[in-house]
Amino acid sequence: MSTGFDRDPDEFARGARAIIVYPDLGGSSRDADARLEETAGLALAIGVEVIERVALRIRAAKPGTLIGSGQAAEIAETVDQQSIGLAIFDAGLTPIQQRNLETALKCKVIDRTGLILEIFGERARTAEGRLQVELAHLDYQAGRLVRSWTHLERQRGGFGFLGGPGETQIEADRRLIRDRMARLRRELDSVSRTRSLHRDRRQRAPWPVIALVGYTNAGKSTLFNRVTGADVMAENLLFATLDPTLRQVSLPGIDKAILSDTVGFVSELPTQLVAAFKATLEEVVSADLLIHVRDIAHPDTIAQRDDVEAVLRDIGVDPATPRIEAWNKLDLLDGDDRAELLGEAGQRDDVVAVSALSGEGVDTLIAEVAARLTQGHRRYRIALDPSDGAAAAWLHQHGQVIEHWVEADRAIYEVRMAPSDHERFVTRAS
Repeated sequence: MSTGFDRDPDEFARGARAIIVYPDLGGSSRDADARLEETAGLALAIGVEVIERVALRIRAAKPGTLIGSGQAAEIAETVDQQSIGLAIFDAGLTPIQQRNLETALKCKVIDRTGLILEIFGERARTAEGRLQVELAHLDYQAGRLVRSWTHLERQRGGFGFLGGPGETQIEADRRLIRDRMARLRRELDSVSRTRSLHRDRRQRAPWPVIALVGYTNAGKSTLFNRVTGADVMAENLLFATLDPTLRQVSLPGIDKAILSDTVGFVSELPTQLVAAFKATLEEVVSADLLIHVRDIAHPDTIAQRDDVEAVLRDIGVDPATPRIEAWNKLDLLDGDDRAELLGEAGQRDDVVAVSALSGEGVDTLIAEVAARLTQGHRRYRIALDPSDGAAAAWLHQHGQVIEHWVEADRAIYEVRMAPSDHERFVTRAS
């Protein structure tokens, strides 16, 4: 479907030469160099070649260009000298600012939201993921038609099938976008209902759901693969995982649980994406336990933690949902830094230091997850008919069989399980 604002196919061509501009408006807890490094990683994720990185101190944002005219002139000179075709502003730009900067710099300009949307568009693999990305992209572009897309301010002649005579092209395009977005939302609502049915079925089973959450590139997929033996894409790239992946795992005392790998979060995650990916993130909202995977070796690890917690609040995660912090990438630390980290982790009961890459600490994490999920379980002695294999299998599936023996004509099982499961077993047997 053409909506009148189709993108130039070469706009994000792989190998495009780019300059990254970080307008530092003050008040940020983030290190400017780390922020530039992160944005360079985002650009790398779509094959853009970063030629220059510039951090600019901004006293007051300019309504027309965000940055000052002198700063714009310096960037324009660099763009010309280095034959740069793309300027990535690590900030949110209004349509007017984007257009004025393109005029001043004489190259294509995108902001942080546009860059993230481009990555998501390239990475989405499932039909659901593509629907979510398209909805987010249309939502982003819809707000940019009125003032930015001046070439659309022309009259559409009319046969009446897209609008009556006199309707401007921009009005027709906006209507097409609204119609398409409405259809996408209906399709995603259907996906959400299907997921809800699946969750209801799992809860009746019931199997606990564990969701991995964290900042992008924190190592969630590597940890997921380590625990499940799966081969989910796990590369040193931002947003390597977009589409959710669920696998069955066995834990100490828990025969079956569901582990979910989810999309990574990022600072200033576009609101369009938070809304569009709501169906996917419902797996996180309904989880029994969250494992917050943190890149503990990253200089901005505290700020990244705060960003993740902010997104969890935005999507409606219950603050009471049990969670464990997995301080990942322990393999990147040594000496005093490593000793200090291990000492701090050892003093907290909600933290486990791990290296998903080497496997260090992962067994401890698994044991802690199992302990959290079985918290409140009690020990029961249950007598069964030795020939009742179905009941014995049920006990193994829903509890931890500590020991069993045959006494007279009965099979005796010592089982640790949740009181609710014991009640279900008694009801089932009666």
